[in-house]
Amino acid sequence: MTKTYPIYKLIKAAVRFFYQKMEVVGEENLPEEASIIVGNHTQMNGPIACELYFPGKRFIWCASQMMFLKEVPAYAYQDFWSSKPLYIRWFYKILSYIVAPISVIVFNNANTIPVYRDARTIVTFRETVAKLQEDVSVVIFPEKDEEYNHILCNFQDRFIDIAKIYYRKTGKELSFVPLYIAPYLKKMYIGKPIKFCSSAPIAEERHRICDYLMQEITDMACSLPEHIVVPYRNLPKKAYKTNIPK
Repeated sequence: MTKTYPIYKLIKAAVRFFYQKMEVVGEENLPEEASIIVGNHTQMNGPIACELYFPGKRFIWCASQMMFLKEVPAYAYQDFWSSKPLYIRWFYKILSYIVAPISVIVFNNANTIPVYRDARTIVTFRETVAKLQEDVSVVIFPEKDEEYNHILCNFQDRFIDIAKIYYRKTGKELSFVPLYIAPYLKKMYIGKPIKFCSSAPIAEERHRICDYLMQEITDMACSLPEHIVVPYRNLPKKAYKTNIPK
């Protein structure tokens, strides 16, 4: 696909102008070597905030459907707007087609790695490991539509397998870093990393590392002043919860 860099730069400048500035807290927790940054999705806030403000060299996992013109409308509507009130869904179906060409421009020019959910998953993993070997960190938002607690949803856990491939290629044990993004506080918080154990069974590592990351993100969120938590799902704002349960 031909990249239209001038158009992308214009779009990014506009987003930077209108989107709130995000302060990074806890940058000292980042390992010196490349790592996997794992955060709460907060709808589109996660990818936008990390593209604009996350420190250092990094690439972000992106659903491959958002990078291909024919696939954007169905994916965008289902993922972003299918929970909207019935009377207004017609508008979002139209909007999903309007945003399609913009989506293709943005996600094919930004620092992204396409995430495939079929036999091409290995392509995602190979590209991720290649970036890590180039000393570039990779940001992942692994939530799925299954509630974990009032802060975030459960994580899909197969991204942990990247560490196994990385260890085979480099002999190094990869670190995973928790990230809590709080749009209403205009901040993103970097927590203490956890390291992959190459000698443990991969199934145990998936469970151990995901449990740590979800709990650490929850603990960071709950330790902060009371604020509204932007959920993974695109819910009406009146359904949003706060970090301190009532």
